[in-house]
This record gives sequence, C-alpha cells and structure tokens, in this order.
Amino acid sequence: MIVTLIVIGLTSIVSLIAFNNPRLKQQLILWPPAVRRNNEYWRLLSYGLIHADGMHLFFNMFTLFFAGRYIEAYLTLRTGFVGFPLLYIGGLVVSILPSYLKHQADPNYYSLGASGAVSAVLFAFVLLQPGATIYVFVIPMPAIVFGVLYLAYTWYMDRQSRDNINHSAHLWGAGFGLMFMSLLEPQLVGRLLH
Repeated sequence: MIVTLIVIGLTSIVSLIAFNNPRLKQQLILWPPAVRRNNEYWRLLSYGLIHADGMHLFFNMFTLFFAGRYIEAYLTLRTGFVGFPLLYIGGLVVSILPSYLKHQADPNYYSLGASGAVSAVLFAFVLLQPGATIYVFVIPMPAIVFGVLYLAYTWYMDRQSRDNINHSAHLWGAGFGLMFMSLLEPQLVGRLLH
C-alpha cells in the first residue's frame, strides 16, 4: 500500500501548508478561467492536493486509507504498479471535468479536494466487496447499501446546489471507479447483480 500512503502523505502535507499559505492555495485550486485562458492545466490535478479545512482533509484521507490499501493490493496483483495510480489520477481528472466545462467562464467558481478521486477508489471497493461492512459514523452497513445511499444523497444534493460542496465530483468519481473496475474485470458486474 505504498502508493496509498504516498498519496495520503503528500496530500496531507500540501493541504496543511496551504491552510496557512493563501498564495499556495490560490496557485493549486481549480479555477476554470485560469485553465481556459492561461493554459494552467496542472490545476486539473493540483486541486486534489488541497482541502477546505481539517475535517475535509481527514474524511478524505481516512476513507482513502481504508479503501485504498485494499484496492491498491488488488490492482497491483492484476496490473502491476500502474493500476492504482491510474484509478486515483483518472478519478481526480474525470470527476472534475463536468464542473470545469460548466464553469469555464465563471470567475467566481473554485473547487478543491480529493473527494472525486477518493470516491473512485471507494466505489472500486464497493464493486469488489459489496458485502463488506462500512461504518458511517458508528452505523454499520453493507458496502452496497452504503453505495446506493451515498449515490442517492449525492445526486439529490447536486441538484439542490445549496452548499459549497462539489457533489458532481463525488458522482463522477464514483462512476469512474465503477467503470474502471468493470472494464478491468467485467465479471464483477455480473457477480454484483447476482
């Protein structure tokens, strides 16, 4: 689980530094006009290294630690070293593209956090281990039940647009994780439906 730990360490360090360094945060955050006008394409990745606050960082890294170590081990056996980085980075980019395209010309839109990539890893886990127990705060539930409830909640909240959370990134990240694993091992979908 070396890649998982590297991602957690790097993200935590950069986020903690950015909490007290507004200039760094401004250089890394996804601001679509900067990507569109100034070709600052690194922002399509760097936004995942910074978080809004300590709780945002904690929940993402906590989830990544538990789901990531399992998924990294699984993918390493099947794809070698490249599988997990492809899932994580692919989830980071794919999850933000709809928001980027929607807000290309919006100077007031910003997005940050690794939630889309973490959702990709988490839903790869849900597809592999639908019966595994996931604890939501202190409530245990099967991973598949959590997945369905999480997607329904995220879809609903994305339609409401009442908070500063990019629910769209959660949805697209989850979809990417499911698609990634389904393409890698199509029998997983049949097993889940069965």
